Amino acid sequence: MKKIHPERTQSEKLLAVKEFESHLDKLDNEKRELIQNDIAALHHFYSKHMEYPDNAALVVLFAQVNCNGFTIEDEELSHLGSAIFPDVALMNHSCCPNVIVTYKGTLAEVRAVKEIEPGEEVFTSYIDLLYPTEDRNDRLRDSYFFTCDCRECTMKEKDKEKLKIRKLNDPPSAEAVRDMIKYARNVIEEFRRAKHYKSPSELLEICELSLDKMGAVFEDSNVYMLHMMYQAMGVCLYVQDWEGALRYGQKIIRPYSKHYPSYSLNVASMWLKLGRLYMALENRPAGDKALKKAIAIMEVAHGKDHPYISEIKKELEDH
Repeated sequence: MKKIHPERTQSEKLLAVKEFESHLDKLDNEKRELIQNDIAALHHFYSKHMEYPDNAALVVLFAQVNCNGFTIEDEELSHLGSAIFPDVALMNHSCCPNVIVTYKGTLAEVRAVKEIEPGEEVFTSYIDLLYPTEDRNDRLRDSYFFTCDCRECTMKEKDKEKLKIRKLNDPPSAEAVRDMIKYARNVIEEFRRAKHYKSPSELLEICELSLDKMGAVFEDSNVYMLHMMYQAMGVCLYVQDWEGALRYGQKIIRPYSKHYPSYSLNVASMWLKLGRLYMALENRPAGDKALKKAIAIMEVAHGKDHPYISEIKKELEDH
Protein backbone atom coordinates (compact mmCIF):
# COMPACT_ATOMS: atom_id res chain seq x y z
CA MET A 1 0.00 0.00 0.00
CA LYS A 2 2.92 2.29 0.73
CA LYS A 3 4.01 1.98 -2.89
CA ILE A 4 0.61 3.23 -4.03
CA HIS A 5 0.17 6.12 -1.54
CA PRO A 6 3.65 7.30 -0.45
CA GLU A 7 2.36 10.72 0.65
CA ARG A 8 0.08 11.35 3.60
CA THR A 9 -3.62 11.55 2.81
CA GLN A 10 -6.06 14.20 4.09
CA SER A 11 -6.94 12.01 7.07
CA GLU A 12 -3.29 11.55 8.09
CA LYS A 13 -2.45 15.10 9.17
CA LEU A 14 -1.58 14.00 12.71
CA LEU A 15 -1.00 10.28 12.39
CA ALA A 16 0.02 8.14 9.40
CA VAL A 17 -1.34 4.64 8.85
CA LYS A 18 2.18 3.22 9.07
CA GLU A 19 2.40 4.64 12.62
CA PHE A 20 -0.62 2.65 13.84
CA GLU A 21 -0.08 0.15 16.65
CA SER A 22 -0.42 -3.41 15.34
CA HIS A 23 -0.04 -5.38 18.62
CA LEU A 24 1.29 -8.16 16.42
CA ASP A 25 3.10 -9.80 19.34
CA LYS A 26 -0.22 -10.18 21.21
CA LEU A 27 -2.20 -11.91 18.46
CA ASP A 28 -3.24 -15.50 19.18
CA ASN A 29 -3.37 -18.22 16.52
CA GLU A 30 -7.08 -17.65 15.79
CA LYS A 31 -6.53 -13.94 15.06
CA ARG A 32 -3.51 -14.70 12.88
CA GLU A 33 -5.53 -17.27 10.93
CA LEU A 34 -8.34 -14.75 10.37
CA ILE A 35 -5.80 -12.24 9.03
CA GLN A 36 -4.42 -14.85 6.62
CA ASN A 37 -7.99 -15.54 5.44
CA ASP A 38 -8.46 -11.81 4.79
CA ILE A 39 -5.18 -11.66 2.86
CA ALA A 40 -6.22 -14.67 0.76
CA ALA A 41 -9.55 -12.96 -0.04
CA LEU A 42 -7.71 -9.75 -0.97
CA HIS A 43 -5.51 -11.63 -3.44
CA HIS A 44 -8.48 -13.56 -4.83
CA PHE A 45 -10.59 -10.50 -5.61
CA TYR A 46 -8.01 -7.82 -6.39
CA SER A 47 -4.74 -9.48 -7.47
CA LYS A 48 -5.29 -8.51 -11.12
CA HIS A 49 -5.78 -4.85 -10.28
CA MET A 50 -3.28 -3.97 -7.54
CA GLU A 51 0.34 -4.42 -6.59
CA TYR A 52 0.80 -5.77 -3.06
CA PRO A 53 3.47 -5.68 -0.37
CA ASP A 54 4.74 -9.09 0.78
CA ASN A 55 2.72 -11.28 3.17
CA ALA A 56 4.54 -10.13 6.32
CA ALA A 57 3.79 -6.47 5.55
CA LEU A 58 0.14 -7.30 4.86
CA VAL A 59 -0.15 -9.13 8.19
CA VAL A 60 1.08 -5.98 9.96
CA LEU A 61 -1.31 -3.80 7.94
CA PHE A 62 -4.36 -5.97 8.68
CA ALA A 63 -3.43 -6.09 12.37
CA GLN A 64 -3.14 -2.29 12.37
CA VAL A 65 -6.54 -1.91 10.70
CA ASN A 66 -8.17 -4.38 13.11
CA CYS A 67 -6.99 -2.31 16.08
CA ASN A 68 -7.58 1.14 14.60
CA GLY A 69 -10.30 0.77 11.97
CA PHE A 70 -13.93 1.89 12.11
CA THR A 71 -17.07 -0.08 11.26
CA ILE A 72 -19.29 1.83 8.84
CA GLU A 73 -23.00 1.25 9.43
CA ASP A 74 -26.26 2.49 7.97
CA GLU A 75 -29.03 4.24 9.91
CA GLU A 76 -30.24 0.90 11.34
CA LEU A 77 -26.65 -0.07 12.28
CA SER A 78 -26.41 -2.73 9.58
CA HIS A 79 -22.78 -3.32 8.62
CA LEU A 80 -21.71 -1.61 5.38
CA GLY A 81 -17.94 -1.99 5.60
CA SER A 82 -14.79 -0.87 7.39
CA ALA A 83 -12.60 2.20 7.02
CA ILE A 84 -9.57 3.86 8.56
CA PHE A 85 -9.45 7.49 9.65
CA PRO A 86 -5.99 7.85 11.23
CA ASP A 87 -6.51 11.23 12.88
CA VAL A 88 -9.89 10.16 14.32
CA ALA A 89 -8.24 6.96 15.61
CA LEU A 90 -6.09 9.10 17.93
CA MET A 91 -9.03 9.47 20.32
CA ASN A 92 -8.90 7.34 23.44
CA HIS A 93 -11.72 5.12 24.65
CA SER A 94 -14.12 5.68 27.53
CA CYS A 95 -17.26 3.78 28.53
CA CYS A 96 -18.81 7.20 29.25
CA PRO A 97 -17.76 9.00 26.03
CA ASN A 98 -18.28 12.70 25.36
CA VAL A 99 -18.25 12.38 21.54
CA ILE A 100 -19.62 10.01 18.94
CA VAL A 101 -18.17 9.17 15.51
CA THR A 102 -20.64 9.05 12.62
CA TYR A 103 -20.21 8.93 8.87
CA LYS A 104 -21.35 10.94 5.89
CA GLY A 105 -20.32 9.29 2.65
CA THR A 106 -16.57 8.67 2.94
CA LEU A 107 -16.12 11.24 5.72
CA ALA A 108 -16.02 10.58 9.47
CA GLU A 109 -17.58 13.24 11.68
CA VAL A 110 -16.89 13.63 15.40
CA ARG A 111 -19.79 15.19 17.32
CA ALA A 112 -20.10 16.12 20.99
CA VAL A 113 -22.84 14.37 22.98
CA LYS A 114 -21.92 16.13 26.25
CA GLU A 115 -20.66 19.56 27.23
CA ILE A 116 -16.87 19.59 26.78
CA GLU A 117 -14.76 22.17 28.61
CA PRO A 118 -11.73 23.81 26.92
CA GLY A 119 -8.72 21.56 27.45
CA GLU A 120 -10.86 18.54 28.41
CA GLU A 121 -9.89 15.30 26.66
CA VAL A 122 -12.21 14.01 23.96
CA PHE A 123 -13.25 10.36 24.39
CA THR A 124 -15.16 8.05 22.10
CA SER A 125 -16.24 4.44 22.69
CA TYR A 126 -14.59 1.59 20.81
CA ILE A 127 -17.24 -0.97 21.78
CA ASP A 128 -20.94 -1.61 22.36
CA LEU A 129 -21.70 -0.09 25.78
CA LEU A 130 -24.75 -2.22 26.60
CA TYR A 131 -22.85 -4.79 28.62
CA PRO A 132 -21.57 -4.84 32.23
CA THR A 133 -18.03 -3.82 33.18
CA GLU A 134 -16.43 -7.27 33.11
CA ASP A 135 -17.81 -8.04 29.64
CA ARG A 136 -16.78 -4.65 28.25
CA ASN A 137 -13.24 -5.07 29.49
CA ASP A 138 -13.05 -8.63 28.16
CA ARG A 139 -13.92 -7.19 24.74
CA LEU A 140 -11.41 -4.33 25.08
CA ARG A 141 -8.61 -6.71 26.10
CA ASP A 142 -9.44 -9.12 23.28
CA SER A 143 -9.70 -6.52 20.51
CA TYR A 144 -7.62 -3.55 21.69
CA PHE A 145 -5.29 -5.04 24.33
CA PHE A 146 -6.05 -2.73 27.25
CA THR A 147 -8.34 -2.47 30.28
CA CYS A 148 -10.50 0.62 30.71
CA ASP A 149 -10.22 2.64 33.93
CA CYS A 150 -12.93 5.22 33.18
CA ARG A 151 -15.38 6.29 35.88
CA GLU A 152 -17.97 3.76 34.72
CA CYS A 153 -15.48 0.88 34.93
CA THR A 154 -14.18 2.03 38.31
CA MET A 155 -17.54 2.70 39.99
CA LYS A 156 -19.57 0.01 38.15
CA GLU A 157 -22.71 1.99 38.98
CA LYS A 158 -24.82 0.52 36.17
CA ASP A 159 -23.81 -3.12 36.55
CA LYS A 160 -26.51 -4.06 39.07
CA GLU A 161 -29.27 -2.71 36.82
CA LYS A 162 -27.74 -4.30 33.72
CA LEU A 163 -27.59 -7.68 35.48
CA LYS A 164 -31.01 -7.35 37.11
CA ILE A 165 -32.32 -10.51 38.76
CA ARG A 166 -35.99 -11.49 38.72
CA LYS A 167 -37.81 -10.82 42.01
CA LEU A 168 -39.03 -14.17 43.31
CA ASN A 169 -40.42 -15.44 46.61
CA ASP A 170 -37.46 -17.81 46.66
CA PRO A 171 -34.58 -15.71 45.22
CA PRO A 172 -31.84 -17.56 43.31
CA SER A 173 -28.58 -18.15 45.16
CA ALA A 174 -25.42 -16.24 44.27
CA GLU A 175 -24.06 -19.45 42.75
CA ALA A 176 -27.18 -19.89 40.59
CA VAL A 177 -26.80 -16.30 39.34
CA ARG A 178 -23.12 -16.87 38.51
CA ASP A 179 -24.00 -20.08 36.67
CA MET A 180 -26.69 -18.30 34.65
CA ILE A 181 -24.30 -15.48 33.71
CA LYS A 182 -21.81 -18.11 32.53
CA TYR A 183 -24.58 -19.83 30.53
CA ALA A 184 -25.62 -16.49 29.00
CA ARG A 185 -22.09 -15.70 27.84
CA ASN A 186 -21.73 -19.18 26.36
CA VAL A 187 -25.05 -19.05 24.49
CA ILE A 188 -24.18 -15.61 23.06
CA GLU A 189 -20.96 -17.08 21.66
CA GLU A 190 -22.80 -20.21 20.45
CA PHE A 191 -25.32 -18.04 18.59
CA ARG A 192 -22.55 -15.92 17.03
CA ARG A 193 -20.99 -19.04 15.54
CA ALA A 194 -24.34 -20.65 14.63
CA LYS A 195 -25.30 -17.69 12.42
CA HIS A 196 -22.81 -18.98 9.84
CA TYR A 197 -24.41 -22.39 9.33
CA LYS A 198 -27.85 -22.76 10.97
CA SER A 199 -31.23 -21.95 9.40
CA PRO A 200 -33.39 -19.03 10.60
CA SER A 201 -35.80 -21.40 12.35
CA GLU A 202 -32.91 -23.08 14.18
CA LEU A 203 -31.48 -19.71 15.18
CA LEU A 204 -34.86 -18.55 16.48
CA GLU A 205 -35.12 -21.75 18.51
CA ILE A 206 -31.74 -21.02 20.16
CA CYS A 207 -33.02 -17.55 21.07
CA GLU A 208 -36.34 -18.76 22.45
CA LEU A 209 -34.85 -21.63 24.48
CA SER A 210 -32.14 -19.42 25.96
CA LEU A 211 -34.66 -16.69 26.82
CA ASP A 212 -36.87 -19.25 28.58
CA LYS A 213 -33.93 -20.57 30.57
CA MET A 214 -32.45 -17.18 31.48
CA GLY A 215 -35.90 -15.78 32.25
CA ALA A 216 -36.13 -18.07 35.28
CA VAL A 217 -33.39 -15.96 36.90
CA PHE A 218 -33.04 -12.71 34.93
CA GLU A 219 -35.47 -9.82 34.49
CA ASP A 220 -36.41 -8.99 30.88
CA SER A 221 -34.30 -5.81 31.24
CA ASN A 222 -31.14 -7.85 31.96
CA VAL A 223 -28.64 -7.19 29.16
CA TYR A 224 -28.18 -10.88 28.37
CA MET A 225 -31.94 -11.20 27.86
CA LEU A 226 -31.86 -8.07 25.69
CA HIS A 227 -28.99 -9.48 23.63
CA MET A 228 -30.92 -12.62 22.74
CA MET A 229 -34.14 -10.65 22.15
CA TYR A 230 -32.22 -8.47 19.71
CA GLN A 231 -30.92 -11.56 17.89
CA ALA A 232 -34.45 -12.99 17.77
CA MET A 233 -35.73 -9.69 16.39
CA GLY A 234 -33.06 -9.84 13.69
CA VAL A 235 -34.15 -13.34 12.67
CA CYS A 236 -37.80 -12.23 12.54
CA LEU A 237 -36.85 -9.28 10.32
CA TYR A 238 -34.87 -11.61 8.04
CA VAL A 239 -37.86 -13.94 7.52
CA GLN A 240 -40.23 -10.93 7.29
CA ASP A 241 -42.18 -11.84 10.43
CA TRP A 242 -43.03 -8.21 11.17
CA GLU A 243 -45.31 -8.94 14.14
CA GLY A 244 -42.66 -11.12 15.78
CA ALA A 245 -39.96 -8.50 15.23
CA LEU A 246 -42.23 -5.81 16.69
CA ARG A 247 -42.94 -7.86 19.83
CA TYR A 248 -39.23 -8.22 20.54
CA GLY A 249 -38.51 -4.57 19.71
CA GLN A 250 -41.21 -3.37 22.11
CA LYS A 251 -39.56 -5.34 24.93
CA ILE A 252 -36.10 -4.02 24.07
CA ILE A 253 -36.59 -0.27 23.65
CA ARG A 254 -37.21 0.90 27.24
CA PRO A 255 -34.26 -0.98 28.81
CA TYR A 256 -32.06 0.14 25.89
CA SER A 257 -32.94 3.76 26.66
CA LYS A 258 -31.90 3.20 30.27
CA HIS A 259 -28.71 1.18 29.76
CA TYR A 260 -27.16 3.13 26.87
CA PRO A 261 -25.69 6.66 27.14
CA SER A 262 -27.65 9.67 25.90
CA TYR A 263 -27.80 10.06 22.13
CA SER A 264 -26.85 6.43 21.54
CA LEU A 265 -27.21 5.28 17.95
CA ASN A 266 -28.23 1.86 19.30
CA VAL A 267 -31.32 3.48 20.83
CA ALA A 268 -31.95 5.59 17.72
CA SER A 269 -31.74 2.55 15.43
CA MET A 270 -34.19 0.62 17.63
CA TRP A 271 -36.71 3.49 17.52
CA LEU A 272 -36.19 3.60 13.75
CA LYS A 273 -36.83 -0.12 13.32
CA LEU A 274 -39.91 0.10 15.53
CA GLY A 275 -41.20 3.09 13.58
CA ARG A 276 -40.82 1.30 10.27
CA LEU A 277 -42.46 -1.84 11.66
CA TYR A 278 -45.42 0.15 12.99
CA MET A 279 -45.80 1.83 9.60
CA ALA A 280 -45.62 -1.52 7.78
CA LEU A 281 -48.33 -2.85 10.10
CA GLU A 282 -50.44 0.29 9.48
CA ASN A 283 -50.15 1.74 12.98
CA ARG A 284 -49.45 5.30 11.87
CA PRO A 285 -49.65 7.07 15.29
CA ALA A 286 -47.13 4.69 16.90
CA GLY A 287 -44.94 4.84 13.78
CA ASP A 288 -44.88 8.65 13.82
CA LYS A 289 -43.93 8.73 17.49
CA ALA A 290 -41.13 6.17 17.13
CA LEU A 291 -39.62 7.78 14.01
CA LYS A 292 -39.64 11.21 15.69
CA LYS A 293 -37.79 9.75 18.69
CA ALA A 294 -35.18 8.31 16.31
CA ILE A 295 -34.81 11.67 14.56
CA ALA A 296 -34.34 13.53 17.88
CA ILE A 297 -31.32 11.37 18.74
CA MET A 298 -29.91 11.29 15.22
CA GLU A 299 -30.03 15.07 14.82
CA VAL A 300 -27.49 15.28 17.66
CA ALA A 301 -25.42 12.24 16.68
CA HIS A 302 -25.41 12.76 12.89
CA GLY A 303 -26.23 16.47 12.57
CA LYS A 304 -29.48 17.97 11.31
CA ASP A 305 -28.23 18.13 7.71
CA HIS A 306 -27.34 14.44 7.44
CA PRO A 307 -28.99 12.54 4.53
CA TYR A 308 -30.31 9.90 6.96
CA ILE A 309 -32.41 12.58 8.69
CA SER A 310 -33.84 13.80 5.38
CA GLU A 311 -34.71 10.24 4.35
CA ILE A 312 -36.58 9.50 7.58
CA LYS A 313 -38.47 12.81 7.45
CA LYS A 314 -39.50 11.93 3.90
CA GLU A 315 -40.78 8.56 5.15
CA LEU A 316 -42.96 10.44 7.63
CA GLU A 317 -44.33 12.72 4.91
CA ASP A 318 -44.99 9.84 2.51
CA HIS A 319 -47.08 8.01 5.08
